[in-house]
Amino acid sequence: MKTDELREKYLDFFVSKGCIRRPSDVLVPHGDKSVLFTPAGMNQFKNQFLGIGPLEFTKATTCQKCLRTGDIGNVGVTAYHHTFFEMLGNFSFGDYFKREAIHWAWEFLTDKKWLGMVPERLSVTVYLDDDEAFGIWEKEIGLPAKRIQRCDEGENFWPANSPSQGPDGVCGPCSEIYYHPPTGGKEVEIWNLVFTQFNRVGSPPNNLQPLPKNNIDTGMGLERCAAVLQGVESNFEIDTLRPLCEAAGNAVGVKYQFQGDQGRPLRRIADHIRAVTMCVHEGVVPSNEKQGYIVRLLLRRALLEGYLLGKQDAFLYGLVPAVVEAMKRPYPDLVQSLGAAADTIKEEEQQFLGIIERGLSRFQKIVDRSKKGDSLVTGEEAFELHTQEGFLIEMTEAMAARHGMQVDLDKFQKLLDQHRETSGRGSFSDSVMAEGPLDAIRKTGGTTEFLGYDSTTGSGKVIGIISNKALTDSLASPSGEAPVAVVLDRTPFYGETGGQVGDVGTLKVGTSALFDVIDTQRDGDLVLHVGHLKQGKLKVGDAVQADASAARRAGIRRAHSATHLLHFALRKFLGPNAQQRGSLVDNDTLRFDFSHKGPMTPEEITQVEDEINARIAEGAAVSTQVTDQETARQHGAMMLFGEKYPDKVRMVTMGDFSVELCGGTHLSNTGQVGLCRIISEEGVAKGVRRIVAYTGHKALDHVRETENLLKQVAIALKVPQPKELPKRVEQLQAELAQAKKDLSKFAQAAVADSVLGYLSEAEVVGGAKIVCRKLEGVDRDSLRMYADALRQEGGSVAVLLAVVNEGKVTLLAAVTPDLVKKGVKAGDCVRDAAKLVGGGGGGRPDLAEAGGKDPSQIDAALAAGAAVYRKALGG
Repeated sequence: MKTDELREKYLDFFVSKGCIRRPSDVLVPHGDKSVLFTPAGMNQFKNQFLGIGPLEFTKATTCQKCLRTGDIGNVGVTAYHHTFFEMLGNFSFGDYFKREAIHWAWEFLTDKKWLGMVPERLSVTVYLDDDEAFGIWEKEIGLPAKRIQRCDEGENFWPANSPSQGPDGVCGPCSEIYYHPPTGGKEVEIWNLVFTQFNRVGSPPNNLQPLPKNNIDTGMGLERCAAVLQGVESNFEIDTLRPLCEAAGNAVGVKYQFQGDQGRPLRRIADHIRAVTMCVHEGVVPSNEKQGYIVRLLLRRALLEGYLLGKQDAFLYGLVPAVVEAMKRPYPDLVQSLGAAADTIKEEEQQFLGIIERGLSRFQKIVDRSKKGDSLVTGEEAFELHTQEGFLIEMTEAMAARHGMQVDLDKFQKLLDQHRETSGRGSFSDSVMAEGPLDAIRKTGGTTEFLGYDSTTGSGKVIGIISNKALTDSLASPSGEAPVAVVLDRTPFYGETGGQVGDVGTLKVGTSALFDVIDTQRDGDLVLHVGHLKQGKLKVGDAVQADASAARRAGIRRAHSATHLLHFALRKFLGPNAQQRGSLVDNDTLRFDFSHKGPMTPEEITQVEDEINARIAEGAAVSTQVTDQETARQHGAMMLFGEKYPDKVRMVTMGDFSVELCGGTHLSNTGQVGLCRIISEEGVAKGVRRIVAYTGHKALDHVRETENLLKQVAIALKVPQPKELPKRVEQLQAELAQAKKDLSKFAQAAVADSVLGYLSEAEVVGGAKIVCRKLEGVDRDSLRMYADALRQEGGSVAVLLAVVNEGKVTLLAAVTPDLVKKGVKAGDCVRDAAKLVGGGGGGRPDLAEAGGKDPSQIDAALAAGAAVYRKALGG
């Protein structure tokens, strides 16, 4: 059975049992800060499991895209480990329970209409105290007792060991189903049925309290089950992954064989490029933070595997079409992002290839040292590999393990913590949304109806007040410096979402209370009015008059509608790969991130801006319609990759050229934008560009400011008309260039005089001169001139120069070619010296540079550098 067929059969089976088929959640879950990526099928149903909010259905089935990196070292080594994988699941929220879950699992696995597995090849485990599950398997399914194993809480409870070790919260026993292959190999766990029936409170005994409603959460790995059905020894041999392994082999120039020496690295390449492609498709690009860090790690690990197999140029981007081919049936949108994903991956590959050889060379020195008995990669060494050579710590660990070495992770982490700048404080909602107050409001039936599409004013009732991360019944003025949040049952205020900023304004209780709203945020179906109580008293149940700033909202509407015009224009002139990757819509200001492989040309920027303003002049009608996703697709609505849409979506149409799904506030026709000016275009991440533009009043103000500035510059440069400025600037540039030439002659003469003095005072070791000096009144750029002059005039000379500018130290080491041949290295010198001034650096044997932040230690640094030279020269 093919993998795609298995996926559909599973979903069809549970639909036949009354389960609602739900689409996979996105890989980066929205509104869930507890995980970086979606790790399991149950994550999108957290509220249903917890009984929060309205229950639209009581049983569901999904095939969920998942990504886990906790055991990344096992990928390609074991038969079944992946980073990206798909999890088949069926769920019950107070509906069916153990009996149905067990019977349906057995029916799906063994009935010839479905999978038709041989029953004798299946065995199960249950929690040691779960007599109910044991009885269903034995007495109702008819499984012999010898094929039902009772296991402890570490094996058959979710979360593992939770009865004795916690955490507190919902939990329950589970039953796992195993398949025993006819070849006699190791049995394979293919399905886990979790019976969520307890709330764990405190320590044993008697700490498992029955839940009011029992739930079911099951998971069956798609790739693992496909491997069983296809009779292959590993997930990587199934119909969707074997071709990807072979494509990886072709890309690096070796033949893929499962048992071959190159099998493991090629499987890792196949796994990682699949995971990266799926992530980049959803807008996650390589970076040094959060999800982007994981994508960068996977890319660099895969590239390193290919590099060590002899492929020393970019190749991973060429595997993206193979990934899309394997995954396009369940995820057809992948085809649309193929080009953009390949461009992003190639750019990251090229960057890493530029530094990988140097990093491997440095690591090899560590390995050579270990052959003398030291098997530890020090924290300092790992830190330098990380910060100077781009080796993520997980890569260093993996490479160390290949040589039987370990990394001092504690020391590395301390150094990294010192190196990182402390991040700024989060917003009000960042701290509150992970807490319990909002869930408590939802449990009492609280939701917020949004009135703001039609008006900026309205009335509502207070259904919750959050102060100091806790619910309170009332609030008295003054409410203090820390902002608080007021939740209403109805509001015209737009809560920040979809890139559109939240509204500001006021909440009033007659004339007695005034609440100043400085921001509005949304969490699910609740809107939080964040601000300060300026007057009177506010309490839950109060009727309030809510007034959002109409002028500010108008500017936001202009910018938001212009964002859709910009998206249309970019795709028209740059092609379909120019896909939205993020946006920020503010008062007459928009910021738009989009996928594109390189900077836009000035001509392209002009074309895009002209197109936007042509559509504004057209005054095309803007209309909205709430419909289902399928209808929106039929209308050609633009759906952003990585965005999770509800069953009912809001479709925004502009003229006959733009159709997008959007929950933001818009104009009634494009002409109301007035004017749009592109202010800047720049790169912000791998394969991602950013445009900043102004609309309406702000665009007009910008034009006037630019004109006034040109007039002022023209007056300062004594030019009659601004149009003559370019000619005048060219003239001044020519004069400046001549002045620099004249200055350079004087500088060279000064350097020559100084160099002769330095050489006459130099220490001589082994027939070579050592010049280690701090220079005064010299800028950083002039250091190279001094170093070159010293090597030119000094014969055999080793140089270390230091200078302080704006409180920072610059070190430059230089060695003449004859000394390099004798093993004297500028890089060794500058590296030891830099440590003493709190910095680091490196370079070639003949020339190396470093920086530091402690000028007080320059003398010590120069002495250390001289010692390195002295030792290398035999002194």
